[in-house]
Amino acid sequence: MNTNTFEEVLPQYSLEEAIREAQRCLHCKVPGCKKGCPISNNIPDWISELARGNFGNAFEIIRKRSNLPAICGRVCGHERQCEGGCVLGKKGEPVRIGMLERFLADFDAEANWRHESIPEKGRGRVAVIGSGPAGLTIAADLSRQGFSVEIFEMEPEPGGVLMFGIPEYRLPKEVVRREIKNIENLGVKFNLNTTIGKDYKIDHLFEDGFDAIFMGTGTGRPKTLDIPGANHPGVRQAIWFLRRVSLYQSGLISRNEVVIREGDRVGVIGCGNTAMDAARTALRLGASEVSIIYHRDISRMAALRAEYDEAVAEGVKFLWNSSVTSIKGGEERRLESVTLKTRIGEDPESVEYETREMPLDWLILAVGSQPAARIVSSTEGISVDDKGYVLTREKPYGMTTRKGVFAGGDVTNRPATVVHAMQDAKKVAEGIVQYVDAVKLMETI
Repeated sequence: MNTNTFEEVLPQYSLEEAIREAQRCLHCKVPGCKKGCPISNNIPDWISELARGNFGNAFEIIRKRSNLPAICGRVCGHERQCEGGCVLGKKGEPVRIGMLERFLADFDAEANWRHESIPEKGRGRVAVIGSGPAGLTIAADLSRQGFSVEIFEMEPEPGGVLMFGIPEYRLPKEVVRREIKNIENLGVKFNLNTTIGKDYKIDHLFEDGFDAIFMGTGTGRPKTLDIPGANHPGVRQAIWFLRRVSLYQSGLISRNEVVIREGDRVGVIGCGNTAMDAARTALRLGASEVSIIYHRDISRMAALRAEYDEAVAEGVKFLWNSSVTSIKGGEERRLESVTLKTRIGEDPESVEYETREMPLDWLILAVGSQPAARIVSSTEGISVDDKGYVLTREKPYGMTTRKGVFAGGDVTNRPATVVHAMQDAKKVAEGIVQYVDAVKLMETI
């Protein structure tokens, strides 16, 4: 497989292929696909329309539940969600729901059809902090219901993890920009290069007249490992690495500011989708050898099986039941090697380990992240748990311990994927509507 390009990996369906695939759907009375979708997308109905060639009708059904269909069609965990519930999957191959959703979203974009008129914005003002999947979903849902929404984003482009955390070969940046443009067309305003907690504070937003504020800032502070040598500059965070690559591809930094060079040997600690992204990206930057180091076996990995299969096909190596116990620095800010400890044998009664030195130039950590404290530390009244995740209530859903401030997505430690962040955001949007409407009603009494 050619890994010298960041072009999208999965090919697009042709019109004929899409209709043929849609016609495989059995239209179950109790559709497992819809049950498996976190945002309850009415999958059987839009597939039925697609199978008959009614593309406009199909896409309108999708739009009722999803603000980011071209993105969900590419990066959702379909095998564990909608496709995982497809009855045909138990007999062989499930309907490729993700590919069909992607086809419809791309077809709609190419046709340049306009679906919605811009609603009047007299219901209230809402500030959204962060423009990842949760923030974009909140903004679109509220804008459609007559709220004036402004997004505040610290990066030079909106999109959050969609723009700066998921590689181009899985999610082309032009697709993200296209989806964001659709949300902007609803009347949502974007304030870029603006950091809440630094440039503005929560109190300032309320003083500016916002009725409610949503925190969708994700988990921008990566976790580290307590390993001798872990502070060496040859050790980098996966979040940092993927962001640098995205900035380079967007023309915002030079190639020299992306650490990995042609021929480098790279290790990645972790086995979730972020680890897979980091490993496959390293190969595309010219690394001669990339190994994922995971302390458990393949049955315990967090990554999707499809992501693993594609990584193997591209040449990523996997070191199971292995841990890095120390790191040795080399020259020019690179590493020389790491000490690897690998469990051998299957007998739990007599666990044995093998220790060896593994030459490496770079070690990338993909072991999770946690919320940054910038907003919470600059705002009174927002409580967090012992790990820094924002505490919220059930009624109105998503409101923090500070009146009028809501939170959702990764910052509350609920979602795990793009679509789960969207699911949570939809519920928070309902909570914001209830809160703002109630406050304005009380003002009239």
